[in-house]
Amino acid sequence: MARIVVLPSAVADQIAAGEVVERPASAVKELVENSLDAGATAIDVAVEEGGRQLIRVSDDGSGMDRDDALLALERHATSKIRNAADLVGVASFGFRGEALPAICSVSRLVIETAPQDGAGTAVHAAGGIVTEVRDVARRRGTTIAASQLFYNAPARQKFLRGPRSEWRSVVETMTTVALTRRDVRFTVTNDGRQALALPAARSLRDRVAALWGAAAVDRMVDVEDVQGPVQVSGLAERPADVGTASRRTFLTVNGRPIRDNGLLRAAEAAYKSTLAPGLRPSLLLDVVLPADAVDVNVHPAKAEVRFRDRWLVERCVEEAVRRALGTFDASAALGVRRWSATGPGWTTRPADVELLRPAPVADGALFQGAVNGSAAATHDADVALARDDRAVAPRPPEPDFPPAPAVETPPTQYVPPLLQLRRTYMMFEHDDGVVLIDQHSAHERVLYEKFMGMLERGEAPSQRLLFPLTLHLAPAEAEAFEANRDVLARLGFEVEGFGGHTLLVNAVPMPHPRFDAERCLRETLAALAGDRDASSHARHERLAATVACKAAIKAGDELSPGEMRALFVALGDTTLPAHDVHGRSTIVQLSWSELERRFGRQ
Repeated sequence: MARIVVLPSAVADQIAAGEVVERPASAVKELVENSLDAGATAIDVAVEEGGRQLIRVSDDGSGMDRDDALLALERHATSKIRNAADLVGVASFGFRGEALPAICSVSRLVIETAPQDGAGTAVHAAGGIVTEVRDVARRRGTTIAASQLFYNAPARQKFLRGPRSEWRSVVETMTTVALTRRDVRFTVTNDGRQALALPAARSLRDRVAALWGAAAVDRMVDVEDVQGPVQVSGLAERPADVGTASRRTFLTVNGRPIRDNGLLRAAEAAYKSTLAPGLRPSLLLDVVLPADAVDVNVHPAKAEVRFRDRWLVERCVEEAVRRALGTFDASAALGVRRWSATGPGWTTRPADVELLRPAPVADGALFQGAVNGSAAATHDADVALARDDRAVAPRPPEPDFPPAPAVETPPTQYVPPLLQLRRTYMMFEHDDGVVLIDQHSAHERVLYEKFMGMLERGEAPSQRLLFPLTLHLAPAEAEAFEANRDVLARLGFEVEGFGGHTLLVNAVPMPHPRFDAERCLRETLAALAGDRDASSHARHERLAATVACKAAIKAGDELSPGEMRALFVALGDTTLPAHDVHGRSTIVQLSWSELERRFGRQ
């Protein structure tokens, strides 16, 4: 007796159906994607019992004549490709020619379709066998109804979940499709009750607002970036809002929705040093790259793709999201922003983005420079900086040279008048409202990025002390010092052992004259005690974040006008100015519209 046989076509069809049709939502996805490939601009989806009893998809697409309607039920019959070369860069959703015959093989199927200016056709089939073909009168487009899913495969049917669970999966599927094709109108009903009514949208923001409300859009910042052949666009959640609502993720590659944990991790990496541990942001991103740089034919349900250069794509995604988080619009807001689903979007004008990115200034003042070359500002900063009681090697007096001839300097960007509130916040007026900056968080961000640069690129200058500091450490703190001795030296701490758990500090970094080196070093070693992270980059990040937090100016420190301006400039030169290294907001906006609403002027 032969041990190898050719499977009957009915069995082969049901095996193929198992790859394509896992549950009702899978059938909905395949039918809706066929409608989209047919050029539909309006699609109506109706299900009963979550799709267990009935799935009906109607569209206004190109439709089919009788021959095509019958041929569409044959396996590997497709209008999307003609030869193997067409698989490179295939733009349609469906191209395998398996979805419709697979659904037909496990359901009772009715197709009603008509092309433009052609006769309508109705095809009835059950279990993969055509039972009736007749003419019908209908307008252009196609309606496909699949009932009693898995009626002839009871083993598969009993693995379906309850109607409510299957319905949730259908809604998730249609949400993904609606986000992918914002130019199409969708309606979705379950047991006669409408759940989704989505008109065609002009943008991803409009679609998100229609799906989840204007509050969901208000938490997002626009991503729009092009690097070489890779374009990344979409929405990323503002760090200040992460964790305040359910996390949502959505990815497309060349217009095809996919699952890709690597791309999500790359996008999340852009949030490093802006989020508290354990928080993960919502991300809705579209990636476009050359067709020959991605292979879409690697998954039966077309849910995954393969990149020719994955590292390049992931790097572009990370940098695109990081650039979006580095804009002024990524800062937190008090109240509701001006964007709404029905009105004009919240726009970030170039001047808004650049407001926190003034031209570079000379080093020497607090926070790496004073602004605008203002002698008064520099004097204010110098007076404030003189209030320092630690013993450091004195600087020689500057020689009394005659004034240098006037030199034309490049214009610097406008820095608004700054006001300090409660010796903790800096406030200024902006075109769209009032902006507050937390001075400690802002300086922490400035120092963190400065220290990371030192650790990654080279040692920092240090200030030698006239009288060395003697530190007596606990055993865990001494162990933390030994583990981080080299990186502490690269930050500017010159430390040597003095017997036992005692250290002698001969030189310290000087990020600003208010810096308390002894307190900073003690608190840093205490925070690092017990840290066993083996990754050198992660150790650098943790050390830089810890030292930045301990070294930054504190709430309650009174700042002179020159110091505030210098901090404003230094913050603008950072990569992610809107958040500190602990995930707290550095910048908070209060819009004029919110103020007017509070005062009853709107």
